[in-house]
Amino acid sequence: MTAARVPAPGTRLGVVIPTVGRPSLGQLLDSLDATLTSAGLAADVPLLVVDDRRPPRSGRPPGLVLSSSALDVRVVRSGGRGPAAARNAGWRSLPRDVGWVAFLDDDVLLPATWATDLANDLAATGPRTGGVQGRLHVPLPPDRRPTDWERGTAGLERAAWATADMAYRRDALVEVGGFDERFPRAFREDADLALRVREAGWSLDRGARTTTHPVRPARDDVSLRVQAGARDDARMRALHGRRWRERAATGRGRFRWHVVTVASAGAVLLELARRRPRGALLAGAGWAALTLTFLGRRVLPGPRPREDGFGAELRRMAWTSVAIPFAAVAHRVAGGLAVRRHPPVSWPPPLRAVLFDRDDTLVRDVPYNGDPDAVEPLPGALSVLEGLRDRGIRTGLVSNQSGIARGAVSRAEVDAVNARVASLLGPFDTVQVCPHGPDDACGCRKPEPGLVLAAATELGVAPAECAVVGDIGADVEAALAAGATPVLVPTPRTRPEEVASAPATAPDLAGALALLDDRLAGRTDGASR
Repeated sequence: MTAARVPAPGTRLGVVIPTVGRPSLGQLLDSLDATLTSAGLAADVPLLVVDDRRPPRSGRPPGLVLSSSALDVRVVRSGGRGPAAARNAGWRSLPRDVGWVAFLDDDVLLPATWATDLANDLAATGPRTGGVQGRLHVPLPPDRRPTDWERGTAGLERAAWATADMAYRRDALVEVGGFDERFPRAFREDADLALRVREAGWSLDRGARTTTHPVRPARDDVSLRVQAGARDDARMRALHGRRWRERAATGRGRFRWHVVTVASAGAVLLELARRRPRGALLAGAGWAALTLTFLGRRVLPGPRPREDGFGAELRRMAWTSVAIPFAAVAHRVAGGLAVRRHPPVSWPPPLRAVLFDRDDTLVRDVPYNGDPDAVEPLPGALSVLEGLRDRGIRTGLVSNQSGIARGAVSRAEVDAVNARVASLLGPFDTVQVCPHGPDDACGCRKPEPGLVLAAATELGVAPAECAVVGDIGADVEAALAAGATPVLVPTPRTRPEEVASAPATAPDLAGALALLDDRLAGRTDGASR
């Protein structure tokens, strides 16, 4: 085995794996343990798994099947907001001394040499190398031709900047604000990030390491469901111009032919409405020819009639070849209309709301306080809040109140205290309270993201349009998991390790707002971590 080259300073590696709970996650972690151990890096690489399953109505999602390995895996829950948001929650939650972030999909497998090869890839980079892509290998059946889904997965071997195995320099992620969380699917978010990183002056390289990407099981309608990605194509064009496909090396696909197919079907209906059967017949012949051509392009490279699975593949291809053109056009039109209604701005977006922890952030902490008369605002709190309201920035409270679960205070008493805070500091646009204790396994108690996500929903803003100001690490972690921007205002009771790991700290509330001023003013060139 080739020894790993000595990495340059600032190249400490962290690994982020977003997941929706696939069983393959455990196999990936086992292979990751083996390769890190082989390279002597198992104790030095922080590993973060981002659980992006949608939370149930009550409590947390069931636990993840991690692995039988000895890896120290930290799990962060991101609230089911999509792979872009999950990856952001991951890299922003890594220790601050991590210089490179390796993103892995939860359904890949790593060879024994992966960690050594990655270390060599990173050691070979220049100071303005923003990312290094791994080479993907998709194993296909040896005894028959691959199905349409298998061939589509094999296309990852030629894909540019696929985050199934992509290492980004943290400085590059910071500069561009990470993944654009307005891309909700695992489709164009990686191409968008690559374009923005290169536009910022960084280069992207292809490394020598190889990762195996098996073909995961899929439903019969998978080729139809993936057409929803056409919505993201409309956003890519709005953000990156008409030639974005060429710049992102994505290929053109068959959308133009889908438009012609749908137009032919529409012409059939129009001719029938005009009572012109000959015209309808000609248009129908055109639609049939286009559909059969599309079907043939999908069936001919696949299993042969005598090969296993041919019948099932032919049935899948037949009905989806009829439906796909209509789905693709409908999704593209919907995406285009959405972009027209809400033209995308640069990423990250301006801040529209600032959410505050209550105790020791806005008011002095009185443990399990149920007495409104004991509320004492901290110096400067009123002027900061009034300044935000004068600028049209929404404000909110997000507060853990475990005293309710412990029986030390009632919910009515907590509400009375919050009302007193509002009477002294002005009205808040949203107040979110977690009444649970540390052992209740809820999704709202900070550092879980539930309170921040609920506040953003009530305010009608995206989590990325929110900042969270608090005094302890749980406030910071909740903000990062939700996709908001955190600022820590430490007190004497804030632990030193919380201060050291916080992305941004300020001596007081006024200082916190000063750190956020550019994004509060709508200036987004240059992003906070």
